Amino acid sequence: MPEGFYYYPDFISQAEEQQLMEIIQQIELHAMVFHQYTAKRKVASFGYDYNFSTRKITKGISIPETFNWIIDRVSEQLMVSRDQIAELLVTEYPVGSVINWHRDAPPFESIAGISLGIDCIFKLRPYEKSLQSRKSIISLPVRQRSLYIMQGPARTDWEHSTAPITDIRYSITFRTLKPG
Repeated sequence: MPEGFYYYPDFISQAEEQQLMEIIQQIELHAMVFHQYTAKRKVASFGYDYNFSTRKITKGISIPETFNWIIDRVSEQLMVSRDQIAELLVTEYPVGSVINWHRDAPPFESIAGISLGIDCIFKLRPYEKSLQSRKSIISLPVRQRSLYIMQGPARTDWEHSTAPITDIRYSITFRTLKPG
């Protein structure tokens, strides 16, 4: 694995997963728009929000308090204070959806994600446009109820994607801001 990539299987229990799914069912999700392209997935962003068109970050809707317990647990794994979790993104992925190759928006520093509902195949490759980088793909199953973290080189020098899924999947992504 790249330096700065961490994976914690069974990070939450089945009961905790069910609790998060119930919270998500109460949230109004909307289609994700990325540079005039409407993705298949639906999202709801809380805390800071990055606008892909303007390339600016703004303060958005406050993170609901119902997520406090999971923010506490994730911030502990990230070794940051809970207040440093700047964004919480809830995503619903329909059957067949993917995440194309990308690195997260520049203002964010550490990225953590919890997979809910089903497993997915998470892929990483060096962030280079060379043919060699396309041959250096690392694929790993990200199990439901697991947590992954990308910091340092895994965050800046690698990009990631996911393979098509066979059932509806949800994820909660936590992001910290870069200093300054």
